[in-house]
Amino acid sequence: MLLNISAEHPEPHKIARAARILANGGVIAYPTDTVYGLGCDPLNRQAIDRLFQMKSMPRTKPLALICKDLSDIAKYAVVENAEYRLLKRFLPGPYCFVLRATRDVPRMLQSKQKTVGIRVPKHPVTRALVEALGRPLLSTTAAAPDDPEPLVDPWAIDETFPMLDLVLEAGPCGSTATTVVDLSGGDVRVLREGAGPVHDLLQ
Repeated sequence: MLLNISAEHPEPHKIARAARILANGGVIAYPTDTVYGLGCDPLNRQAIDRLFQMKSMPRTKPLALICKDLSDIAKYAVVENAEYRLLKRFLPGPYCFVLRATRDVPRMLQSKQKTVGIRVPKHPVTRALVEALGRPLLSTTAAAPDDPEPLVDPWAIDETFPMLDLVLEAGPCGSTATTVVDLSGGDVRVLREGAGPVHDLLQ
């Protein structure tokens, strides 16, 4: 089901509706500052199962937690001073940072290395959604199970994933996913180059 929402000034009642769906175990699609994402409540195991099934993903596939701001990150990731300075420079923005997970991250969402991906997108809809839910959003790229390329059209997302409970339609997003950066080992390792420039990260 598609629901049109303003990309710059998301209507509060529409955000509240999406947050209720998430809180009740739903899976939705929503815009970010890079591509459309598919997401659910990270504390709802049934919703997580549905998300993995929709994309035919193996359970070893790491997903990201979308946080509302930097202050929210410390609850879910171990952030030392050097890491915090880097995060402060590049977030919010088109990056996913891999950090050591805290005990507040459900074990099923941690990698074997006990790490977690953290995102703070620079998009009013995404941030309003996380704010309304009251906790981070578990997120993956809105792409067909047999095609790694992101779906840029909300209508195509709705057709590709008829099991979604809601598609927040805010016009087309980009077609390039986030830049993924691993900070968990004490240095900066770029795992995937994407929408976020990597030059300044390596300075």
